[in-house]
Amino acid sequence: MKVDRKVNGQEITYTIEGRLDTNTSPELDGEIGTSLAGMSSLVFDFSKLEYVSSAGLRVLLKAFKTMSAQKGAMVIRNVPGGIMEVFTVTGLNEVFTIE
Repeated sequence: MKVDRKVNGQEITYTIEGRLDTNTSPELDGEIGTSLAGMSSLVFDFSKLEYVSSAGLRVLLKAFKTMSAQKGAMVIRNVPGGIMEVFTVTGLNEVFTIE
């Protein structure tokens, strides 16, 4: 997995490339955990994401809860079909804002 982070004022964008799974999700969780303080907007760009496991979904839910507690917003963009199917089956398409 490759993570690219861009900060623009109070918005932080993560572009995730590769697989977000049991082996890689702790890396993303650590990265996010140290970066969200003071942010009002969190954006994930999944245009290069190939796979997401339940461990990856947990990281996304944790980020969502953190942003909600901060009265911020989280958006997931450019979701590939296979990953959108995972969001739909798990009901997370009703929880996350997906563009």
